[in-house]
Amino acid sequence: MTLTRRNALQMLGATAGFGMAGALGLAPSRGVRAAGAAPTEARDLELAYMTATKQLQLFRQKKLSPVEVLKAQLRLTEQRGKVVNCFTYLHPKEAMAQAQESERRWQQGNPRALEGITVALKDEMAVKGWTMTAGSKVFRDRVMTTNDPIVVKLLDAGAVLHAQTTVPEMYFLGVTWSDLWGVTRNPWNLQYAVGGSSGGSGAALAAGLTTLATGSDMGGSIRIPAAFNGLWGFKPPYGRVPVEPTYVSLLPSVLGPLARTLPDMIRLENVISGPAPGVMNSLRPKLDLPLTYAGVKGMRIAYSPNQGWAKVSENVRRNTEAALAALERQGAVITKVDLDLGVSGSDIRKVLMESLLTGIQGADMADLVSQKDQLTSYGRHFAELASTSMGPQQARHAAQVSAEIYRRVDAQVFQSGYQALIMPTLTTSEIPADIDPFRDTLLVDGVEVDPLAGWVLTPLWNLLNWNPVLAAPTGLDPDNMPTSIQIIAPTYEDATCMRVGSALASAMPQLYTGNRFPTLTRS
Repeated sequence: MTLTRRNALQMLGATAGFGMAGALGLAPSRGVRAAGAAPTEARDLELAYMTATKQLQLFRQKKLSPVEVLKAQLRLTEQRGKVVNCFTYLHPKEAMAQAQESERRWQQGNPRALEGITVALKDEMAVKGWTMTAGSKVFRDRVMTTNDPIVVKLLDAGAVLHAQTTVPEMYFLGVTWSDLWGVTRNPWNLQYAVGGSSGGSGAALAAGLTTLATGSDMGGSIRIPAAFNGLWGFKPPYGRVPVEPTYVSLLPSVLGPLARTLPDMIRLENVISGPAPGVMNSLRPKLDLPLTYAGVKGMRIAYSPNQGWAKVSENVRRNTEAALAALERQGAVITKVDLDLGVSGSDIRKVLMESLLTGIQGADMADLVSQKDQLTSYGRHFAELASTSMGPQQARHAAQVSAEIYRRVDAQVFQSGYQALIMPTLTTSEIPADIDPFRDTLLVDGVEVDPLAGWVLTPLWNLLNWNPVLAAPTGLDPDNMPTSIQIIAPTYEDATCMRVGSALASAMPQLYTGNRFPTLTRS
């Protein structure tokens, strides 16, 4: 049974107290120590924010049930869902059936890799029988007929798929709002953005409404929400995670994981990566990343403070330098480099659009011109751009410029003996949740920047989509907004990203611990 978010919340809200199980016709969990205990708000928060790693440990010990966690997160959704607005559809009955099956598997001793762990799916990943809107009124009634490869992998691993997350229309914005679903707001500070296009996934994690979440990244769409929401997000190299088969030619785009901790993120990445039937660009053999890593003592790391072009806020700079200092205390040897890409930030964004809109994504966007009266301001812009200004000449230009940029980055960083490169993910975290880049202006520390993409340092790595990139949280700014860095490794060296990230996580205070949780207020 598929319910709209509004209907599901009304159903849950109609029950007395926390009696959701009765309203949904679901039996209470059995065979665990906490069974029968009356839920409390504190217990719900504890379960909702509990790491996947801890949940799996307690499931194994039969001290916790997947059913309990799902119920806690659905109750929290009832309280927080309308405030944050991060879900398009909830699927509580299907999810409860999956959680009960996972409970049985734990009791029988045959669990799978993510047995009983809730995973929120970006509204881009098809599940048979579910509505996938792409954030657009044009597709509000589109029901999918097959499961995408990533969904097959999640179901085969025992994940509990309980919700679909909001996106900007057709995934073409760095914040998440649409005429169909409204504005998604940041749980850390409700006046600010959650990022995009995997913004609903980021917000759901930050609000405690899911344990893990999926994203996609064709201009920063995993890393930007990770940065805004204080999460770990990974843009795998092209081919690592299987995509819907007809989109294998979309070179700047990949699918990947989001989580509140690095080990949780790696667990999800290990499930969704690897070959899949019918997906011709799947890398072989499957790469399974370790959960723990050697330190960074003696490791040479390059640092670019602004990618050679950007205006970076003092808040981001300060937190970035604190993260670098933490790595240096771990023994890393960090050197500032002045990247010379041979192009400006606006050039990078233009080339990315040429790369995206001269292929299958461009054809999809151009098809929408005839329905532009149903599109958002930015949806109309990109549809018209795809239909009028993109062709083989632009495709060739994008390929030539991308190759030259890679030559420069490789020579200045990886061929110069550095094992990794670090730079900020965003130039500022203080982007209004409802910003319209075709209407509004944007200042970073008093300097006007391009409101569409002048505040993101992510698109470069979609042009160079064979380099793995990890977005890692670096703390909070004075407005209680998270900040973030990108850790870039040589092509296909995913574990290098995780090695640096693991060292950073062990050396800095982590969000979602102690009193460092979102409060769902405006600062």
